[in-house]
Amino acid sequence: MRTTKKHAAGLAIAALVAASANAAEPQYPTKSVRMIVPFAPGGPTDVIARIVAIKLSESMGQQVVIDNRAGAGGNIGMGMAANATPDGYTIVVVSSSFVVNPGLYAKIPYDPFKSFVPVSNMAASPNVYTAHPSVPAKSMQELIKLIQANPKKYSFATPGIGTTPDLGASLLKVSAKLDVTTVPYAGAGPAVTAVIGNQVPLGCTAMPPTTPHILGGRLRALAVTSAQRSAALPDVQTMAEAGFTGQESDTLQGMLVPAGTPKAVVQRLHSEIAKILAQPDVKERVIALGFDIVASSPADFTAQIKSEVTKWTKVVKDAGIKVE
Repeated sequence: MRTTKKHAAGLAIAALVAASANAAEPQYPTKSVRMIVPFAPGGPTDVIARIVAIKLSESMGQQVVIDNRAGAGGNIGMGMAANATPDGYTIVVVSSSFVVNPGLYAKIPYDPFKSFVPVSNMAASPNVYTAHPSVPAKSMQELIKLIQANPKKYSFATPGIGTTPDLGASLLKVSAKLDVTTVPYAGAGPAVTAVIGNQVPLGCTAMPPTTPHILGGRLRALAVTSAQRSAALPDVQTMAEAGFTGQESDTLQGMLVPAGTPKAVVQRLHSEIAKILAQPDVKERVIALGFDIVASSPADFTAQIKSEVTKWTKVVKDAGIKVE
């Protein structure tokens, strides 16, 4: 009988402790959440962030406010996020510059492995090689032969030094030994416009700003850089199918929070993101933009970050790419 009383007393104490802990732990979120986007409005990362922010506001009951902080290849916004209070009220949506910049810049305002806790790689878009309709090549194989037969004549427009389309074009240039130049623009929009206007005959850009022009006949798609064909452009070959292996690259759209953010907050955010990305209307919009849903776990996204930092650092070094 005495043992039973002790056991009951122990259970009561445990219940009180648990109740006390739950009472002490504040509800999350209790106020608006800032979502930093380290790029200008209208780009792929901004579009994805806004889709997610609207749904996240609905599901969490607090407004998620977009804060565009463009500049320095995303470093300004990512640096701000790295130094924000780790309480769950600042999150950041990053593109592939997050994993490229450590190898591209001599100094950056964050450590890709220590400054953040990964939440999820929400979606990814392969890059796509395009040509102005006046270019005689109808496939990637034909384009390579055309470039080899006409050294120094052709060039690729890209969204800027250090973007994955720019690095992808540089990787192709090095691996295929092409005498071709890359012309970095200040974003995907201007790069796509340059190819449409035939100011630059070729392009390598992310799919979201490019796909409408491919479907509209203003650009010719030659190949995508994903491992499998894209649902948005199912008739376009992958680089591997075209005979060029090891050319995979995509533009990730990841969510991070500052290092030190409570695990419960990270888990809540990941759970909400996974539910949002599974919603039919969200999937439809994201796929129509040229992205594939990923919704990876924090552990998987952490592993991806480590792998891609190593990969792109090597590409930057091998291609001799430098930023001022």
